Amino acid sequence: MYSFNGTNIDPAVRTISISTIQNNAPTGPAFLTQRFTEDLKDYFQRNTNLKLVPRDGDLQFDGNIVAYDFAPASIQQVNGVSQAGSNRLTIQVKIRFTNTKDDKQSFEQIFQNFDDYAADRNIATINNDPNAVRTTTNKIITDIFNKSVANW
Repeated sequence: MYSFNGTNIDPAVRTISISTIQNNAPTGPAFLTQRFTEDLKDYFQRNTNLKLVPRDGDLQFDGNIVAYDFAPASIQQVNGVSQAGSNRLTIQVKIRFTNTKDDKQSFEQIFQNFDDYAADRNIATINNDPNAVRTTTNKIITDIFNKSVANW
């Protein structure tokens, strides 16, 4: 099975269901649950021919956001005082993937990615920037896609 979009999906697989990916990270913004879930659905719809169904798809995804951390990524000395040279947003998402046609491909895994921001940007400005958090979550969604249907 070969396709131009890099997927390796058995022809018997026709549907996909993606449960709401809950945000269980205590510091994560309120919008993260809906945005991550919708972006995950959109990615699969754009890159496969699978039909999205509310539940019991041939491929099933569920999980939760387990970490949303913002911390200094590098320290620099300014007039003898240690300060953050940049700040890093790290997000971890635990995904349970079930392939009902081939259980050997099913998995449960934590996916993690990050982005660095200038030291003068705090977590409030990051959360209020519609593209900042999405940059990090899109990397995670690509990793989930590659692990589940691209077999990379």
